This record gives sequence, C-alpha cells and structure tokens, in this order.
Amino acid sequence: MSTDLQSPSPRPGILDIAAYVPGKEHAPGVAKVYKLSSNETPMGASPKAIEAFRKAAGNLERYPDGQAIELREAIASVHGLNIANLICGNGSDELLGLLCHVYLAPGDEAIITEHGFLVYKIQIMGAGATPVTVREEDCRVTVDAILAAVTDKTKMVFLANPGNPTGTYVPVEEVRRLQAGLPKNVILVLDAAYAEYVRRNDYEAGLELVSSNSNVVMTRTFSKIYGLAALRVGWMYAPVAIIDALNRVRGPFNMNAPAIAAGAAAVRDQAFAAAAVDFNLEWLGRVTGALSSLGLKVTPSVANFVLIHFPDTDGKRATDADDFLTSRGFILRAVRGYGFPNALRMTIGSAEANEGVIAALTEFMGRA
Repeated sequence: MSTDLQSPSPRPGILDIAAYVPGKEHAPGVAKVYKLSSNETPMGASPKAIEAFRKAAGNLERYPDGQAIELREAIASVHGLNIANLICGNGSDELLGLLCHVYLAPGDEAIITEHGFLVYKIQIMGAGATPVTVREEDCRVTVDAILAAVTDKTKMVFLANPGNPTGTYVPVEEVRRLQAGLPKNVILVLDAAYAEYVRRNDYEAGLELVSSNSNVVMTRTFSKIYGLAALRVGWMYAPVAIIDALNRVRGPFNMNAPAIAAGAAAVRDQAFAAAAVDFNLEWLGRVTGALSSLGLKVTPSVANFVLIHFPDTDGKRATDADDFLTSRGFILRAVRGYGFPNALRMTIGSAEANEGVIAALTEFMGRA
C-alpha cells in the first residue's frame, strides 16, 4: 500500500485554496496600538446592544432560538421587509458559504471581480466550482466585463457594493443592467457589507432588486457600522425559494443567543448608527483631503476606509510605509492579496488615530 493511502486526504482542489489572512493587529514594542486594518468602527457597539448581550449571558445553559426570530423581526421592522425572506448567520461569511455549498458544484463557474473580497474565491473553490475573475477599471467594477465572462457554466456572480478594499461602488442603474443581462438561473450576490455608510443618491444596497427578481440575494453584516464584529452576525435578504434551500443545510443553532439579542438591539438603535455615519463622513473627507495633499493617491471611497496608493520610489513604497506606521503603533492593511502590491487600506478610526496617521505619513513623505 502506498504512503498516500495511509492518511486522510482532502478532496481534490481543497489544498489549492489560499487561506484567508486577516489584517494584522499587533505592533511589537509599541506602547499604544491603533488597529486600522479591519474596518472596525471606532464608535464601538450601541449601549443598547451591550445591555442586551449582558442580559442574554444570564441564560447560557439554554440553546439559542434556531430561527433567530428576534433578530429577523428587528431587521424586518427596520428595513420594511418580510421576515420569510430573511436568514441570519454567523457573519455574512457563513451565508456566502452556504450559497456556494447549495448552488455550486464541480464543473460550475462563479464570477468574481479583480479586487473583490477574497472569501468569495475561497467559498467557490471550497464547493468544487471554478472562480472566474474579471478585470476592474481604475478600482471600479465594470458591468460589461462581468457580462462578457458569462458562459453556460456560470451559476453565480459576486458583486461587493461598495467594494472592499477599493471603497468604490456600482450605481443602482448599472446593477439593474447587470441583473437584466444575466441568465435567470444565475444568482447575483450583492454583498452590501458597507451599505449603511453610503450617502449617494444613485446607490441602492439591493433590497429593490431582491424584491423584484427570483435570482438576486443581498447580504449584510453587523460587523461594521453596528460594531458587533466579535459576535459574528450577518443576514441575507433573498427569495423564499433560496431561503428554503439554505435552511435545509444551515446548522440548526448557527447563531448564539447573545449575538441574536445584541443584533436585534443594535439594528433598532438607528440613532446610534446615524451618529456613526456622520462621524465617518466627516473623517472620510478629512483623511482623503489630508493624504491627497501629501501627494498620495487615494481612491475615492464611500465606505469607512480609504485605499492609499504609494509612489513607486525606493523608500516610499507601501511596504516602507507599513513598516514606518507600524513602528509608531498605526496598523493599516496590506492589500497585496487583493491586487494592490503598492497600497495600504486604512480604516477610518478615532479622531486620535486618524490625526496620528496623517501626522506619521506627513513625516514619511518628507512633508513635516
């Protein structure tokens, strides 16, 4: 018997997947660290969500509600949706994985964009299907490029809107054109993780498209504006037929009780979310303007982060800036894996953190 048959082996293709690597969070030897690598909100969670979490901690011996009814009812109430079209998960990552597990098979293709969220490719390959990557133009998704890549093998299209790490977005009319151009058996996945931050008249997260079509789903997260990243809370709005299919393979208790309670309280506290939006809009403009004045190219963003491009000059590249900032306690996100070897993504953090990065990059660029 050969050695290969004497130990368990993953099925073909699994070991070809590059594991997801989160943003770093440590700066050795630095007294105070500002983590700006994971797009976490500087506002923290709503006090009402924290209170709900603490209350739920008094019943940890009980299984959670397997239907997450409290959370789904809160989401439905706030967004004016039918609860039957909602499914909640352990972060939107779980729901994206369920979609791939249920609707993709070996031989199928799923389209992703050049700078799209890395989890899409991981989940597609995990289902045994083939990811097809289409180019973006100047950090922007092009609908025509996606439609040109569609074949009879295509079963799914992933669109992060806004995009991460670019922060750019696809206007709603273009998203409608994309959906109209897809075969009816192809699922359009609208990942709207940063939708709450967008304040543009020509943007729509996907609620209308899901409501009026049988092949569109929208995912959202509580990890960003609601400040519940530690609890892993996500939701999907989708046609009932898709919800039914996912529920057949979803874990019976895929969400924990404190997460359900905190999520319901968080989404109902829209005043807290509005304050977070206002803070982000102010600092997004200030950071973009300040860094641009240093001669750095900043991709226009509608989310809670900016993509900063560095000169292709010795001592001034993104790797140099990353080392310089880390030595001062400012941790940004290297985005080589997203196709940007000479850029860093910076989360809009606290006023102190934002001002600190501006000052540090001013020194780094020799403008101090």
